[in-house]
Amino acid sequence: MIILDKPYVSKLLEETIVKLKIPVLKNEMSENCKLKGEMNIIDSKKFIDEVKREKNPLIYTNSENSINWITNNLEFTNLSQNIEKFKDKFKFRELIKEMYPDFYFKEIDYKDIEKLDISKIKMPFIIKPTIGFFSFGVYKVNSISEWKDVLTKLKKEVKDIQDIYPIEVVNSNKFIIEENIEGEEFALDVYYDNQGKAVILNILKHIFSSGDDVNDRVYITSKEIIEEYHELFLDFLNKMGNLINIENFPMHIEFRVDNNKKIVPIEVNPMRFAGWCTTDIAYYAYGINTYEYFFDQKSPDWKEILKSKKDKVYSIVIADISKDIDVNEIEKIDYEKYNSYFKKVLELRKTDYIKHNVFAFLFAETKKEDFIEIENILKSDLKQFIKMKNQ
Repeated sequence: MIILDKPYVSKLLEETIVKLKIPVLKNEMSENCKLKGEMNIIDSKKFIDEVKREKNPLIYTNSENSINWITNNLEFTNLSQNIEKFKDKFKFRELIKEMYPDFYFKEIDYKDIEKLDISKIKMPFIIKPTIGFFSFGVYKVNSISEWKDVLTKLKKEVKDIQDIYPIEVVNSNKFIIEENIEGEEFALDVYYDNQGKAVILNILKHIFSSGDDVNDRVYITSKEIIEEYHELFLDFLNKMGNLINIENFPMHIEFRVDNNKKIVPIEVNPMRFAGWCTTDIAYYAYGINTYEYFFDQKSPDWKEILKSKKDKVYSIVIADISKDIDVNEIEKIDYEKYNSYFKKVLELRKTDYIKHNVFAFLFAETKKEDFIEIENILKSDLKQFIKMKNQ
């Protein structure tokens, strides 16, 4: 069963719903789907009744905007309890504390942040909303001298966040402060099957333009990334699954991995895979339809899948708009120029940049020898693709 919600439903997701005849909750988002006439859309009463018939139902949502509906209508299941374990970053840290007994973290109310004595906190540290999305409200603090500037930026961003996402997706009332986790960052689409075993459907490496960069600009995946890290992550995920005891549960989970291959989870986004349906990169890269694999309880044959993927890198590029640009003063985005920048575009998804501060999501395939195109777009302010009204 599936619950669709804002901000985005991809063509692949719609087509999968039709193909698998998955029951879909009737709401504004499902009613606006292009393929709604071919979907098995059911009202909330029937949806709830269907869930009650199943001991451990398979439920997926493309967006955490649906969490409020799940909490209010499926309270007879363990979904709300499991969602809260993962969605709240502070509670998640508490949950796995025995796996990382020396890891520093604390929760703080937003109203108390200005009074925070950061001289007592080991630096560098990360501050972010306990319930968050993308890199909204995420800052790395390296020194006391930086704190005033971070605080100014944070206060402005909190005001902007409240106008974009509901509280279930980004809650700016509480923040978590935690020690900086060194190493490379990864994001995985995973589900726990009906036996509680973890199944990895994709591994994305989050690359940054610098050591202080926390933006969500580029994620990449490749044969080498999957082969190097699959067993490492699978081992952790099964240990976490045994600790928490979860079944039939999809998630998008982020990790840091240091030079010694020590892994530390950053956060978990429950009930969904990579946001804005960017999980579809697995389909473009590896032929893995993550929705279908979850509902059919399938596991990728990575050895076979990766045979033909040598020297190819697949990327998700999130065209975020620089914070010094007033989106209301943008005259147009030159999508043709942006699209032509990449040698092989797999899909370009235009977005409402005024509402979301992102003008596109793009999937690309890049030969390793052409990796400079990814490095350049990672470091770009993207202003070359934006025409302002006063230009």
